[in-house]
Amino acid sequence: MSKDLTVIAKRYASALYEVVGQENLEQSEAEIRVVKDVMESNRDIQKLLNHPKISVEEKKQIVKESLGTDLSKPVLNTILLLIDRNRENIIAEMAGQFIELANESRGIAEATVYSVRLLSQDERARLEETFAKRVGKQQLRIENIIDQSLVGGMRIRIGNRIFDGSIRGKLERIERQLATTQG
Repeated sequence: MSKDLTVIAKRYASALYEVVGQENLEQSEAEIRVVKDVMESNRDIQKLLNHPKISVEEKKQIVKESLGTDLSKPVLNTILLLIDRNRENIIAEMAGQFIELANESRGIAEATVYSVRLLSQDERARLEETFAKRVGKQQLRIENIIDQSLVGGMRIRIGNRIFDGSIRGKLERIERQLATTQG
């Protein structure tokens, strides 16, 4: 997504954040996560919303039918406003920006943990405690993804930072060291 569209998405996310306030933040964030998931995973709805021959009213009806009953007024109205202004293509980006704002206000960071097996609750808790402090947050929201190519260990992504404690990562670092000492 272009930098300009990201800036625009951030403005809409900020406006929605201001409207919902702290007391409705958790509910709105949950709704926005659903919107983001639907927009990113459902190619059909994206095609329909971006199709030039479908009218604005039809697009709004599609959104209301597919998402509307589960959304609060501020969230639904923001999405409808994006459609009115021909900004359907930034709905998912706006949702992501809103989630970032909500997380930032509560001291939460999103973390993706890649491991060869699912982590236990105890392992998740220890990771959260260790890495939340490292990145200056109170809490981590961990998504665990299985990646057999790691061989062992894990790789953790928090924002744009990657902590690689996988065996594969260690082998790659050794390989680079050997290449530089021989070359």
